Amino acid sequence: MRRGALVAPVLALAVGLGVWGLVAAQEAPSRPASPAAPPSPPAPGAPSAPLMPPSSLSPEVAPVAPEAEPDAPAHVAAAPKAPEPPKPPPEPLKRPRFNAAIMQGVDKITAETLRFEAKVGEPVRYKGLILTVRACETTAADESIDDNIAFVEVQSQPEVLAGRAVAPPRQIYKGWMFASSPTLHPVEHPIYDLWLIACKTATPGA
Repeated sequence: MRRGALVAPVLALAVGLGVWGLVAAQEAPSRPASPAAPPSPPAPGAPSAPLMPPSSLSPEVAPVAPEAEPDAPAHVAAAPKAPEPPKPPPEPLKRPRFNAAIMQGVDKITAETLRFEAKVGEPVRYKGLILTVRACETTAADESIDDNIAFVEVQSQPEVLAGRAVAPPRQIYKGWMFASSPTLHPVEHPIYDLWLIACKTATPGA
């Protein structure tokens, strides 16, 4: 009787434990898994794990190449360059100057021709004319024409005759004379003609 009385409670306990185990097995998937413990640091002196080369990375974590910049639109023109300032022209050479001029006069009535010298700034009489050369120069080396040029002032004043009053002088010409072109700026007078032949005696330092 004692043995049978002990067996019944033991069987009941075993059946209860089996039922509890089935219930726990069914409820186990629904419970959240406990977080994994962090890996323990390597022991001092132990070799560290080798790094994986970039080529072993999976396609999901491959590096992304930078995007290329889009080309500029074709209709956008390049900004024009600022024009360079023009270079100043070279300074012209100075003309050589002289302190005397060779002049030639003609009397239209007597057909007499006379060539004479007139110093710059000194009045000279030729029959009924009084002329004063203000400047006499030749063209510079950078000029296309080789010429002699003089600035002359001419006054008309008849010669003083005995018993007659002296007439006041009257200016009939003022301007540049060109030796190569006597008719370019001629002296207009009914009796006399006058023109430049050449410049003479260069001015020191000119």
